[in-house]
Amino acid sequence: MAVRIRLTRLGRKKKPFYRIIVADSECKRDGKFLDVVGTYDPLKDPAAITLDNAKLQDWLGKGALPTATVKSLMKKAAASVQ
Repeated sequence: MAVRIRLTRLGRKKKPFYRIIVADSECKRDGKFLDVVGTYDPLKDPAAITLDNAKLQDWLGKGALPTATVKSLMKKAAASVQ
């Protein structure tokens, strides 16, 4: 079972809101997931990114791989903290 850290879409039409989740790579985009590690709201200015770093580091330590989009969000969140 390959575990990925990816986005799942919430919100209504034309008003997206995303959760950053940990899920099996074969599950659907909005399907079953293992854990929620953060959120991403692209409609705010600047875009709001919240991450639970303890959960995120735990899943990365277990071998979960982030998607390219989540990897860029992690970099943006780390840059905004410093």
